[in-house]
Amino acid sequence: MYQSLFDLSQQVALVSGASRGIGEEVAKCLAEYGARVIVSSRKIDDCERVAEEIRASGGDAQAIACNIGDMAQIFELMAQIKSEYGRLDICINNAATNPYFGHVLDTDLGAFQKTVDVNIRGYFFMSVEAGKMMRDQGKGVIVNTASINAIQPGPMQGIYSITKAAVVNMTKTFAKECGPLGIRCNALLPGLTKTKFAGALFSNDDIYQMAIEKIPMQRHAEPSEMAGTLLYLCSNASSYTNGECIVVDGGLLT
Repeated sequence: MYQSLFDLSQQVALVSGASRGIGEEVAKCLAEYGARVIVSSRKIDDCERVAEEIRASGGDAQAIACNIGDMAQIFELMAQIKSEYGRLDICINNAATNPYFGHVLDTDLGAFQKTVDVNIRGYFFMSVEAGKMMRDQGKGVIVNTASINAIQPGPMQGIYSITKAAVVNMTKTFAKECGPLGIRCNALLPGLTKTKFAGALFSNDDIYQMAIEKIPMQRHAEPSEMAGTLLYLCSNASSYTNGECIVVDGGLLT
């Protein structure tokens, strides 16, 4: 009975921001558990590399490029999924941007708008379009990658932290309104994770050391360490988990 809790056989799973970091690791993880994975990110070559690695390992994967900061591309992506697969069981909103690293008072309008367009508007309409397909199916799972910055703003990461706080409330909103439709929505809040996306934190020794000193486990996370929580949230193991925002940060916020 319990051995099949994490079985995702034949489920169609879309992972945005899947060309590297956490997105790449969770795409590979879901494929290992049987999902038919759609690897999506801005650059098709990067997506295809991940998809090919999944296929080489015996998994099922297709690469489809999409910049979630562009509404037209979101609609095109979802239309293609509906046309080719006829359904969408899992949607992981993992793509994000953080173009500005500096004092909040020096945030320029361009960086502000880009961050909002991707991290809030992009997640929102990816969830809306995925949710429409899931509503027709009578079930589905949406998982958002937020950040511990949603709870405790990161230094020099003002607008990014603000958008991640919005993702937390967005997660709860979709959970409440879509739960009656059979759609669960939860979020992962990673702590300090070694990804190219978080490069600014790792290149600044002062900020990095300050963070490490506050983490009880005294180290940063690797992207693969986020895959297990995401697998749980996508699978039947979390069948009664809805509206939750799970922190995976080595104990930083404890």
